[in-house]
Amino acid sequence: MRLFSYILLICALLLTTAFVARPRRVIFFGDSITQAGVNPGGYITRLNGMLAKQNLASEYELIGAGIGGNKVYDLFLRLEDDVLAKKPDLTFIYIGVNDVWHKRSYGTGTDPDKFVRFYEAIIKKLQANGSKVILVTPAVIGERTDHSNDQDGDLNRYSALIRELAAKNNLPLCDLRKAFLDYNLKNNPKNEEKGILTTDRVHLNDAGNQLVADEMYKLMVTVK
Repeated sequence: MRLFSYILLICALLLTTAFVARPRRVIFFGDSITQAGVNPGGYITRLNGMLAKQNLASEYELIGAGIGGNKVYDLFLRLEDDVLAKKPDLTFIYIGVNDVWHKRSYGTGTDPDKFVRFYEAIIKKLQANGSKVILVTPAVIGERTDHSNDQDGDLNRYSALIRELAAKNNLPLCDLRKAFLDYNLKNNPKNEEKGILTTDRVHLNDAGNQLVADEMYKLMVTVK
């Protein structure tokens, strides 16, 4: 009889464990901005702190998957190992700055048609593997508000392509391009090229990391 009771207890424990939901796994897939996001003060670290303040920390597992210098085709090539193997429930795709920036700084970059094809291929693979997807527009390459940053035109174009992909695929959009421009219009009266939300025209300072965290948090906790 005692043995039978032990067996029942073990079965009950196994059933209980099987039905305990694991935290929602969220992967942030991107370049050096995301690579730095896991550092103290980075936007992913800040997101963890925001979740903790709302007593939601146990419900989410946030994972940074950023590598400096990456463009959209780099993300495609490492998608299997760095994202799909971790079985995300939700993935933020935050790419595009280097696809534009490197045209000027290194003579490379990504042509618009190739950018769209690689980006859409990433979306389809993520969805086929059960992950929800949130698209993110690149924020800034220079913070001047009078359209005098060298690569504003291209950055606006690639941001528009991402907005079109979001609409075409019925996906949520985190429009950092718009959020950063709106913030600078209010907080950059001297038309500085850096120092408002970035340290070097591209990478985030404290205010920039907080703005990204704020914009992503709203979507992260509502997209199911």
